[in-house]
Amino acid sequence: MKSIPYGKQHITQEDINAVIQTLQSDFLTQGPKIAEFETEFAKYIGVKYAVAVANGTAALHLCAMALNVKEGQKVITTPITFAASANCVRYCGAEVIFGDIDPETYLLDIHSVEKLIENAPKGTYQGIIPVDFAGRAVNLEEFRKLAGAHGMWIIEDACHAPGGYFVDSAGTKQFCGNGNFADLAIFSFHPVKHIASGEGGMITTNDEQLYKKILTLRTHGITRDEKLFSNTIELAGGEDSYPLWYMEMQDLGYNYRLTDFQAALGASQLKRANEGLKRRREIAANYQQAFDGKSYLKGQSGLIEGHAYHLYVLEVEDRLNLYNFLRKKNILAQIHYIPCHLMPYYKQFGWKEGDKINAENYYKHCISLPMYPTLTNKEQDFVIQTINEFYGK
Repeated sequence: MKSIPYGKQHITQEDINAVIQTLQSDFLTQGPKIAEFETEFAKYIGVKYAVAVANGTAALHLCAMALNVKEGQKVITTPITFAASANCVRYCGAEVIFGDIDPETYLLDIHSVEKLIENAPKGTYQGIIPVDFAGRAVNLEEFRKLAGAHGMWIIEDACHAPGGYFVDSAGTKQFCGNGNFADLAIFSFHPVKHIASGEGGMITTNDEQLYKKILTLRTHGITRDEKLFSNTIELAGGEDSYPLWYMEMQDLGYNYRLTDFQAALGASQLKRANEGLKRRREIAANYQQAFDGKSYLKGQSGLIEGHAYHLYVLEVEDRLNLYNFLRKKNILAQIHYIPCHLMPYYKQFGWKEGDKINAENYYKHCISLPMYPTLTNKEQDFVIQTINEFYGK
């Protein structure tokens, strides 16, 4: 059997046509496809504003900049995430403080965060970056109450969870990135994600001021909005009004723009987002039925309402040998993630083994199985049979 990766993109002829049409248009970048993608994505998420950017890491960095993260500040995040969730804080010179995870959900444990805040002087922490890990939505209503009580902001890392949601105390579905509880949220369009644009990301918010600030920071800190200009009309080279060419760099920003042909691909993929999400949940249900009650599982939380299933994670005994056995059978399972606090870069700040027990125990047993909409039933059956074969030995 051909290789079965843990995740991959699905490109249709419609996607290809959308990219070709944009390549044949007048704009390859800074054109109309960006705004079209942003508008449609905002509708899909249920949020006021969306800003398309170069990738998820750029999205995180821009969010941190917009919230004025700086040296001397401290921000809390989870150790079980891709490093970018923490790195964006370091890009701005601030300190990353890791909470621990809830061993049942694998998400940032709010009790761990609360303990960090309450055991420190008032004002020690400025913000929290919860991650919708694997596609499971963080209960941001609870985090908002905690953050609000201590004057802290929230960036929701929703890269794994477009279309995911949690149910709030009123019984309402709160979709990831909708801006009702987090100040800002970010998404990724890497090929293994729900929506692929090659590389790409999106920032969502309901805060108009943050939205406008991010628009400027996305493009070198430059604005063309004359209502925001600081220099005089005379200095700009005009007489009664600012000349059309005039622009001002008012902040130190970056070139974190998305191209039009990437936006065209993303917008085309977005049309199939619900279809892909439905298939991911079907695959998760098949895995759940196959593995329920198996003795070799260390932990299994079952199917979760609102889970977007970017990943399907098992905790197993003898993980290393299972991983190697699967690869011999061309099943390219993956491990998500090595705890951030044990990365050499973060260990230099004093983090060490034993600091985050739940995260470290999870890492010893976790394995991500193939999960993507074009995974066939035959391929999934082969994955399941191979795992059972390994433990049957």
